[in-house]
Amino acid sequence: MNNQLIISCQALEGEPLHSPFIMSKMALAASEGGAGGIRANSVLDIQAIKQEIDLPIIGIIKQDYKTSDVVITPTITEIEELYNEGVDVIAFDATDRIRPDNVTLESFVASVKRKFPNQKLMADISTLEEALVAEKLGVDFVGTTLVGYTEYTKNDEPLQVLEEVVKQISVPVIAEGNINTPEKARRALELGASTVVVGSAVTRPKFITESFLNEMIKHSELNEKGSLK
Repeated sequence: MNNQLIISCQALEGEPLHSPFIMSKMALAASEGGAGGIRANSVLDIQAIKQEIDLPIIGIIKQDYKTSDVVITPTITEIEELYNEGVDVIAFDATDRIRPDNVTLESFVASVKRKFPNQKLMADISTLEEALVAEKLGVDFVGTTLVGYTEYTKNDEPLQVLEEVVKQISVPVIAEGNINTPEKARRALELGASTVVVGSAVTRPKFITESFLNEMIKHSELNEKGSLK
């Protein structure tokens, strides 16, 4: 998947496109557009996507646990489900946050590698320090997926963190998270990313509509302020 565009085809419960069938068609459209891989959430979505395309899949399962803010493939249970379904890469939250049942990241990764030694793993991180830890634990890929999504990185710039990570680790780095324009995708490759993942900007029309509308509202508000002078 080197230098490829991976499209993240996800829709959560409560979103209008939440459906394995719809996600499979999203993946088909992405494939026809030239995508080199798909990132997908849940076994049902992955199964449906496999019926439509034959591309590498990064699989995740988003699961909420009351004791933790970690949502992306948080425990060995979700890892096992993805492994049994068969995905090329399993991605998981590798941030410095409390995991379900207070399992440490080191213990979690060691358990995964012991039980599924041949499975390719991607660590979703939010800081350079987390990337360095993930590399030491033996992951195959590091993704900047969670930059800006952890409490301590809300004001961080994803491409800046990407640049720092690329300079300091040797495993392939996947640019993901807030890559919402073609120019940012190109810049990610220029900074040294091996691959780029784009999600919301392609596959979430509700989000895309809101982003356009928010900018238009800003314009209207500026005009209103000007008219009051």
